[in-house]
Amino acid sequence: MTPADERLVAALQAEHAAIYGYGVLGPRLDAAAAALAHDADNAHRTRRDALTVRLAGAGVSPPPTAASYQLPYAVTDRASALKLAALLEDRTAAQWRLALPATDGDVRKVALDALVDCTTRGVGFRKAAGTTPLVPAFPGKPE
Repeated sequence: MTPADERLVAALQAEHAAIYGYGVLGPRLDAAAAALAHDADNAHRTRRDALTVRLAGAGVSPPPTAASYQLPYAVTDRASALKLAALLEDRTAAQWRLALPATDGDVRKVALDALVDCTTRGVGFRKAAGTTPLVPAFPGKPE
C-alpha cells in the first residue's frame, strides 16, 4: 500500500466514525440544527462511498465500518450534540489534511475539497452553538 493509500484509508475510517457520530447526536438537535446534521451526514456518506470505490479500484481493500465508535463524552442535549458535530468535522478534516502531502493530482483535489468541506461544516455547527472562534486557526490541524 502506498503512503497515499494509507492516508485515504485513514480518511475513510474518519468518514465512518463521523457517520456513526451523526447517528448518535441527531436526536438531540432542534429542527434547524438537525437539518445541518442531516446535510453533514449525507455529505460524509457520499464521500465514504466515493472513497470506497476509489480504494477498491486501486486494489486496496477498504476497511469496513466498526460496529460502534467511542465518543469523547456523552451526548445528552443540544449543546453537547453541537459540540460533537463540530468535533467530528474537525477530526475528519484532520485526516484529509494529512492526506494532502501524500497525494497529488485528482486525489489531492479530493482531499483538499474534503478538508474545506469539513471545515465549513464545522463553522456552521459552531455558529449554531454560539461558540467561538468559528474557524480553527489552522483547519484540520490538531490544537
